[in-house]
Amino acid sequence: MKNDVERYADIIDLPHHKSENYPAMPQADRAAQFAPFAALVGFEDILRKVARQHEQRMDD
Repeated sequence: MKNDVERYADIIDLPHHKSENYPAMPQADRAAQFAPFAALVGFEDILRKVARQHEQRMDD
């Protein structure tokens, strides 16, 4: 199997595309696209609630 440089040798030195229609996005906005998100909003709260219920049962 070829290494990455060999596989992409035909495109690796091409200039980066710059849109003629849209201004470049600010770096902070680009970074926000890759920020983690909470796919399971509220899941941790449910886990805490269930854990408390189990702890109460064990104390009884």
